[in-house]
Amino acid sequence: MNSIIQALDASFPQRENEGSMLVRLRDRLAGLGVNAELRDNNSVLLVHRPAGGLPVWVFVGYGGAYYSWQSAEKRHPTSDPEGAANVLAEYVAR
Repeated sequence: MNSIIQALDASFPQRENEGSMLVRLRDRLAGLGVNAELRDNNSVLLVHRPAGGLPVWVFVGYGGAYYSWQSAEKRHPTSDPEGAANVLAEYVAR
């Protein structure tokens, strides 16, 4: 197997895990009444602002350790999707 295929194979489990993390966050946001949708093969979560305006793009970064948004200036541990949903709901409500 060539090195490119090996690298792709190695990245799929992490992407699947990141996608699952974003699904959990989306579900928590839905429970708070925040509209969010998965995009690009579950690699990013688009969180809509309730009053309109530009949405917030949320990624899983730092090796899967954090949800991050606002060019990674804002982040919250992926181990706490409920807390991340609360922080994001407050953030998009501004």
